[in-house]
Amino acid sequence: MTKRIWSNWTRIISLSLMVAITSTSHAALPFFGDEEVPTLAPMLEKTTPAVVSISVEGTQKIRQRVPDLFRYFYGPNSPREQVQEKPFTGLGSGVIIDAEKGYIVTNAHVVDNADEITVLLSDGRELEAKKLGEDKDTDIALLQVKADNIVDVKLADSDDLRVGDFVVAIGNPFGIGQTVTSGIVSALSRSSALGINALENYIQTDAAINRGNSGGALVNLKGELVGINTAIVAPTGGNVGIGFAIPSNMMKNLVDQLIQFGEVRRGLLGITGGNVDSGLAEAMELSVSKGAYVSQVSPDSAADKGGLKAGDVIVSLNGRAVSSFSELRAKIATLGAGAEVEIGIIREGEEKTVSVVLDDSNESNVEAQDIHPAFQGATFADGETESGEAGVEVTELAAGSYADRLGLEQGDVIIGINRNRINNVAELRRYLTDFDRGVLALNVRRGGSSLYVVIR
Repeated sequence: MTKRIWSNWTRIISLSLMVAITSTSHAALPFFGDEEVPTLAPMLEKTTPAVVSISVEGTQKIRQRVPDLFRYFYGPNSPREQVQEKPFTGLGSGVIIDAEKGYIVTNAHVVDNADEITVLLSDGRELEAKKLGEDKDTDIALLQVKADNIVDVKLADSDDLRVGDFVVAIGNPFGIGQTVTSGIVSALSRSSALGINALENYIQTDAAINRGNSGGALVNLKGELVGINTAIVAPTGGNVGIGFAIPSNMMKNLVDQLIQFGEVRRGLLGITGGNVDSGLAEAMELSVSKGAYVSQVSPDSAADKGGLKAGDVIVSLNGRAVSSFSELRAKIATLGAGAEVEIGIIREGEEKTVSVVLDDSNESNVEAQDIHPAFQGATFADGETESGEAGVEVTELAAGSYADRLGLEQGDVIIGINRNRINNVAELRRYLTDFDRGVLALNVRRGGSSLYVVIR
């Protein structure tokens, strides 16, 4: 009986896959006897030439603390650490998205610190690549090659993906050469709980992804790009069926900015909040159990000017459903400064839509209270310490203000919060946007001294 049930399920799955492939490809299927055999070969023959292997060479700086014994012998002015440069090589994958201009997308971590980047095409040609820009917070990098007769891949609308859609991963795992694996979309909008990157809104798939697949393509059964393969959960060091890809829409927004400006000009809404869950939905008598709850709107921010208010629940962005605050944050941040967005909200039981023009989160001189109420009276800007460490400088401070009473002083440079390194105003803002509650311990450099300012 068990064998019969298993046989029937196998037949159903095979027929479902055949229907899915037949509906997305008009190429003739090969025959085995009198039966059609499903195959992805026609689609892959068109798509795989757009996926490349990437090899890099470079040097990385390794910092080592100088033992206290040596510092004792050489005096107090001896260096606290030694910096050594070590050569390295690496492998990854990439996707050609514009054959005419030679644009290739990969992960930022694949080409990080690379002095030489070599692209290997599926036809065996090796090309030297130039890095045009990158965004480490989302792990996207844009390369360019000069070559004729190369093929690009068509981009799909990744917002149309559904859990259960068939997908195919293409890349260069372990450096063994181009490899194709298949699976389904296991989940959508995987975000901050993973801790892989600062901005996360991943497609999860069970298509086998391994080391070296980073930067490769995740395509649908039409051969259209739906994502850039980025990371895996690998407690054993290999594939366990949990892989993550950056959605193609998110990638395209970032690449367009890199092409136009040479950098990512991150969008900023100007709110703090959290996820809507069943408890909050019940307490506020909401008709939804998912979304982004707005707990505070910064004065004169994009959200304030657009009409958002504390207590609003954001349920959609540009007509697409929003399931969490992390998803909203990632999408807003990658849309780019100056973008006009339509935000669907629920306010006091009524559904409304507001139009907002996003601010620039990379603005380096800001009123500090826009970042956190405890900083009222201070002005922050990107700066550095006397020893050259990057951080956030207190450029102005009003006497008697809240920030003044906390113990901050003009000229202080904040280099960390709660043991997290902070290099600039944008990083400070992003960290505090995700911070819900609790104590904040600011690591501050004041002249040649180091101290902590605690906010409770």
